[in-house]
Amino acid sequence: MLDLLLITFKDLLNPEFYIQNGGLWLLLFIVFAETGLFAGFFLPGDSLLFVAGIYSLELVNELVPTHNEYFALLVLLVLISIAGIIGNYVGYWFGKRSGPYLFKKKDTFFYRKKYLFQAKDFYDKNGGGAIVFARFLPIIRTFAPIVAGIVQMERKKFAFYNIVGCIAWVFSMLVAGHFLYALCLNKFNFDLKAHLEIIVLCIVGVTTIPVLIKLFFGKAKTTNTTFPE
Repeated sequence: MLDLLLITFKDLLNPEFYIQNGGLWLLLFIVFAETGLFAGFFLPGDSLLFVAGIYSLELVNELVPTHNEYFALLVLLVLISIAGIIGNYVGYWFGKRSGPYLFKKKDTFFYRKKYLFQAKDFYDKNGGGAIVFARFLPIIRTFAPIVAGIVQMERKKFAFYNIVGCIAWVFSMLVAGHFLYALCLNKFNFDLKAHLEIIVLCIVGVTTIPVLIKLFFGKAKTTNTTFPE
């Protein structure tokens, strides 16, 4: 029983597991959940999109039969971008409605107030551009739209940065995964699918380590802070 639980937990951290077992629709839900539900900060967003680029043809063939890799990438770009944009809108709406309450809420298993304050610091330093930059930072991208709602960011301004940031994030990850896989296979006869664990660990490290350093060694601002009603 313990081995089964360990295997299940390991699978949940593996983006290929979602691709192989849930396909396109689970992929879209995870992108939505990571950006639209504050409990989704633990989901593998960056590495999942990278792996989706590798499996682009297989994923799109669930919806539209095709052998055109560029068409498959375009379809994925559109669908995943829509899921991410809607997810951020949900976070923005949630922030406007429930923001003040979140800063008073006690920590739970799925909720850590320190993540919200880190997102606020990031937003305050970068303004609207934080919505774009946050797409490329795990944890931060979950809370950035919530903070934008809390501080009453103008809706049109949020919409612009939301769309630009999401498309840039999805495009870069999908293209990197798809063409890096093709390059390694054709030029070096190296199959990334057989070494995805290493690739995923590298992506997680590059995107997460700077955030963890900030979380553990940065000064948390958790007192004497006021927010718009």
